Amino acid sequence: MVSTPTRPATAPTSGTSAAGRLRGWYRMFWSALEGNGRSRNGSTYYLILGSTLALTAIGIMMVLSASSVESIAAGESPYSAALKQGLFAAIGVFVMFVLSRVNVVWLKRFAWPAIFLAILLLGLVLLIGRSTLGNQNWIDVGPFTFQPSEAAKLALALWMATVLNRKAAFLSQWRHVLVPVVFPGAAAILGLILAGNDLGTAMIIMIIMAAGLFFAGVRLYLFGIAGVALAIGTAVLAVTSPNRMCRILSWTGQTCSDGSDLNYQSTNGLYGLASGGWFGVGLGQSRQKYSWIPEAHNDFIFAIIGEELGLIGTIVVLILFAVLGTAIYRVVVAQQDLFHRVLAGAIMVWLLGQATVNMAVVTGLLPVIGLPLPFISYGGSALLMSLSAVGVVLSLARAQMAPDMQPKGLLRFGPAGFTRILRRRVVARREGEATTAAPAAAKPSTAPTAATAAAPSTATRKPPGTKQAGTKQASTKQPGAKQAAAKPASPAPTATAPAPRPAGTRTPSPKNPARKRTQT
Repeated sequence: MVSTPTRPATAPTSGTSAAGRLRGWYRMFWSALEGNGRSRNGSTYYLILGSTLALTAIGIMMVLSASSVESIAAGESPYSAALKQGLFAAIGVFVMFVLSRVNVVWLKRFAWPAIFLAILLLGLVLLIGRSTLGNQNWIDVGPFTFQPSEAAKLALALWMATVLNRKAAFLSQWRHVLVPVVFPGAAAILGLILAGNDLGTAMIIMIIMAAGLFFAGVRLYLFGIAGVALAIGTAVLAVTSPNRMCRILSWTGQTCSDGSDLNYQSTNGLYGLASGGWFGVGLGQSRQKYSWIPEAHNDFIFAIIGEELGLIGTIVVLILFAVLGTAIYRVVVAQQDLFHRVLAGAIMVWLLGQATVNMAVVTGLLPVIGLPLPFISYGGSALLMSLSAVGVVLSLARAQMAPDMQPKGLLRFGPAGFTRILRRRVVARREGEATTAAPAAAKPSTAPTAATAAAPSTATRKPPGTKQAGTKQASTKQPGAKQAAAKPASPAPTATAPAPRPAGTRTPSPKNPARKRTQT
């Protein structure tokens, strides 16, 4: 018997195996990033919630550390800034949990009022607002200050999602893309913010607008045209402003015409990051916060984190932002509805884009732009709006979970929850009326039974010398009494009809215990 030779298994070439491994890693990476399969079991909700709360807690701690020196120098309590930040954090967390229980579709009715209110407040800033460090962004409300431009970010994202969802069938035409999303909606907000000399916030507004259009599926060639127009507009705004031009020259290492160095904040921020080393100089031991970095608890708080907590602390902050971005991206790619996808995508780009720009400014990769670090920098308006935006995303993440895995709240908000509460109250009221009516219906049948039950008890009480025969005679001579005594043994009539008996059968008569005793 001749055996046929088998072809030995040849190992794949190194190029093919390497390409296959790269493709496998690429697919595994996107599968893990998008949360396919087992990852969509509720982990996205808790990743967003946990990273947000962790960043907020780190922010309160670092605001306390970075602002204590300047507060003492100003004659205030070293805890004043941290207490205000903690108050706004508590309010923001409550609003975040409320929004996480609200159906996001219910927020559509607030889109147009929110955008009109944002434009009105931005107009009031130019009239009665307060100017700080060259930017007119704040309105004084008692002991607090409110920044309407932060609220305009969330209002713009909600309004764009509502309008683009309604015009979904016409987004292939550039006219419907521009009107009314770009003109006059976003253009009005941009113009009012630029009138207050806040280029950094205007940049974030443009990023939110671009993100909303991208997730709505607008054609990409429109982004190229818009990018060229924005580049030209940014160059014009930089050239026409001596302050912005000086910042750009200082960032490139040149000196301004008046000899000032407006890049000293970024320079001292790099000094703080360098002196922190791996593990930092210790919490509260920063030296750059002693007026070397102006507003250290605000835009340049990331430098204080690197100085006091070292490279490890900055990496922890980066990891938390990466976890937050990955979890929100899972929510975005899982949405089938255009409104949900645009809203979640705009919020994701807003938070991550602002954090990226802030860290790039602190590390010297970009010129100095006044943008706070989300959840960490001092500022009640920014923290409140950021937590509210996360609450909207949490509502979408909660809707993706299985019903038995969804976190239950003590209250249910929204019209659907209100209707459900009213329905439960009506059902409970009807059940209460039914339970109170049942004893009232049973009273007429139980009253004669008690009276008849008392009769034989008195009749059976005989003197000690009475014989059993007397009992027999009484029972035989008084048949009416025997029937009256037998009636209490029969069950009380009920409201339900008795079961039907077969034909030809008789109802058995009740037994008489006295007759049984005489027979025996």
